[in-house]
Amino acid sequence: MKAIVINRYGGPEVVEYTELPDPKVGPDSVLVRTRAVGVNPVDWKIREGHLDGILDVCFPMIMGFDLAGVVQAVGGAVTEFGPGDEVIGYVRKDVIGYGTYAELVAAPVRTLARKPAALDWAQAGGLPTAGLTAQQALVNALRVRRGESVLIHAAAGGVGSLAVQVATALGARVIGTAGSHNHTFLRGLGAEPVEYGQGLAERVRALAPEGVDAVLDLVGGEALDVSTALVKDPTRIASAVDFRVSGLGGHYIWTRPDPEDLAAVARLADDGLLTVPVASTFPLGQAASAQALNAEGRTRGKIVLLVD
Repeated sequence: MKAIVINRYGGPEVVEYTELPDPKVGPDSVLVRTRAVGVNPVDWKIREGHLDGILDVCFPMIMGFDLAGVVQAVGGAVTEFGPGDEVIGYVRKDVIGYGTYAELVAAPVRTLARKPAALDWAQAGGLPTAGLTAQQALVNALRVRRGESVLIHAAAGGVGSLAVQVATALGARVIGTAGSHNHTFLRGLGAEPVEYGQGLAERVRALAPEGVDAVLDLVGGEALDVSTALVKDPTRIASAVDFRVSGLGGHYIWTRPDPEDLAAVARLADDGLLTVPVASTFPLGQAASAQALNAEGRTRGKIVLLVD
C-alpha cells in the first residue's frame, strides 16, 4: 500500500510518500480502505516533535488520525461492522506509529462510527477530530444548554466552524471571533461574528453586556486571558490549545476516541444540522503541502487528503 511516513522529527522535508506492507488486522480491529483523511494541526506538531514529551512514537511513523473509508475485512471479535460498511474514524492509538495517511488502515472499532450519508468523502474525512473536539468540549465538558451564550475563538477554522454548528444545534447563541473576511461565512453557520484582536472584550460586551455563559478557546494566549473577563463562571471555559485553562478552573480538551461521541456528531450531519466546510483538498502524495497550508493557521474550514 501507499502511505505517508516520517523516519525522524523535522519539517516538511522529512515527509515521504512510500510503499509499505498492508497492515495486519487484530481481533478488535477492521481493515479500512481509505477514501479521505482530514489534516489537523496535531499532525504537523507531532511531525516536528512538539509532543514527544507526552506521546510514545515509533519510527517509521505513518501520520494522521482522521479517516473516512470502506471496511474491507474485520477481525475475529468484531460484530459492529462488516465488509462494505462506510465508516469514519479518529484513529488514535496508544503508540503513535500506524496512522491514517495510508491507502489501508487497521482501525480499532473503539475509534470508528458509521459515515454520515449526508456528507461526501472529503467532508466525512474532515469530520472526526474537529467534530469530536467540538462535541467533547461543548457537550461533555461545558454542558452547553438551550438559551445560553457561547463565545468561540477562531470560529471559522476547522474545529471552530464545526463547534459553531454543534453549539447552534444545542440551541445556544453563538458569538464567534474571526477576521472580517470570514464574518459572512460565520453568519451562514449561525454565529454572530466579532473581529479578533485589540478591543475584543469591548466588542463582545457590546453583544453580551452581562458576559457569556461559556467559552471555547481554539487560539490560546491572549484569547484565553480575555475570556476570563467575559465569562460569567471561569469553570465554563474550555481550551483545546492552552494548558493554562486548567489553572483557571476550566477544562483542557485533549480529544479522545469515542464511538458514541463520533456517532452523535455524525447524526447531526444526517439530520441536516451540521456540514463540514472543506477549504482545500490534496492527493495523498501531497501531504507535506497540505500540512504546510494547515500550519499557516488561516484556513476557513478543513484541509483534506483524498486517497484514490
